Amino acid sequence: MFKSVMAFVLSAMLIVPAFAQSSLTGEGAKFDNTEVPAAILERQRALDDGGSVAPAPIDNSAATIARQLSAGAQDEDVYRAIRYGTGDVYVSDKDPEARVLVQTGGMRWLEVREGPLLTYGGGLLLVILGLLLVFFMVRGRVRVEGGPAGVTVTRFTFIERFAHWLLAGSFLVLAVSGLFLLFGREFLIPTLGHELYATLAGACKWAHNNVSWAFMIALVMIFVLWVWNNIPSKRDIEWIKKGGGLFKKGVHVNAAKFNAGQKLIFWMTIVLGASVSASGLMLLFPFELPMFAGTFELINATGIPGLFGAELKTVLAPHEEMQYAQLWHSIVSFVMMAVIIAHIYIGSVGMEGAFAAMGSGQVDENWAREHHSVWAEKKIAKKRGAAAQPAE
Repeated sequence: MFKSVMAFVLSAMLIVPAFAQSSLTGEGAKFDNTEVPAAILERQRALDDGGSVAPAPIDNSAATIARQLSAGAQDEDVYRAIRYGTGDVYVSDKDPEARVLVQTGGMRWLEVREGPLLTYGGGLLLVILGLLLVFFMVRGRVRVEGGPAGVTVTRFTFIERFAHWLLAGSFLVLAVSGLFLLFGREFLIPTLGHELYATLAGACKWAHNNVSWAFMIALVMIFVLWVWNNIPSKRDIEWIKKGGGLFKKGVHVNAAKFNAGQKLIFWMTIVLGASVSASGLMLLFPFELPMFAGTFELINATGIPGLFGAELKTVLAPHEEMQYAQLWHSIVSFVMMAVIIAHIYIGSVGMEGAFAAMGSGQVDENWAREHHSVWAEKKIAKKRGAAAQPAE
């Protein structure tokens, strides 16, 4: 049914211009309208291959448009203005998105969203889960080899744990609601039905939009609290060489408050979190915060795209900005989810005593010495020094 309707509409679009030309000029035989689609497609390919010249000022008066239609003229500037919403032949002068009459990137966006994005994004998460399962079966849980000392030391303060759990909790809500919305149409509607899915999707959309603010606040908090402890050092090189002792029993590497693995997770969380927040703001405020055209222009200026014989488009319709934002938001989120899944594994079932660091904030002294010896010795010495001070 849909294809039949589209065929009728397209047929009408080809027939009406020929009729209009004949009516306006009385000389329809002088212009073969069958050449119009080929000319349009040729210009379309030229634009998609990098044609991004800013349109020159054009005359969009009714008389000029009538003359162009009657003569069968194919004005490149007119077409580009209609496509990118840069002229005055529009539905509205107020809303940029309403000015665009032709938006050719929509189908490409849909194909990527329903194809590679779902396939590779979902595949990435399954691969990470599979690798962690294999690692657990081979290595088992990383135990405290010296056994618990029975004495604890403060690992994280209340404000540090609050910031961590605010970030972790909000991210989990965003991940689950985002996956529900992204995969729902393809996989969940057949199972849940349209009505139940619509209700749940509405709840997920509300949660996703509102919990995002908690995520961004927590991201700023952990950056301020831990940035100085996550500056790379020479000690991190040794940790990386030995794999942090995760792959072999009896191997322990000196580390300060955060080891190289934790530093890597920290910086990936900050960078990916900032990127997903920026694209998320674009989606929260549609058509208000275009970022990709300017970003593509800066990337082109580096000369890197030119090395591959192509350049990124720098003239984007408002809708294309939103489509790029949605795709980038999803891609970065998938990468971030993969990182966080690995982090959750190490902080829970993967390592004995690790959860207590963010649970109660207190860790066993032997655990601290085995995994963060440099930090532990300072903390334990300070703790014992304070205990040895006579009460006044």
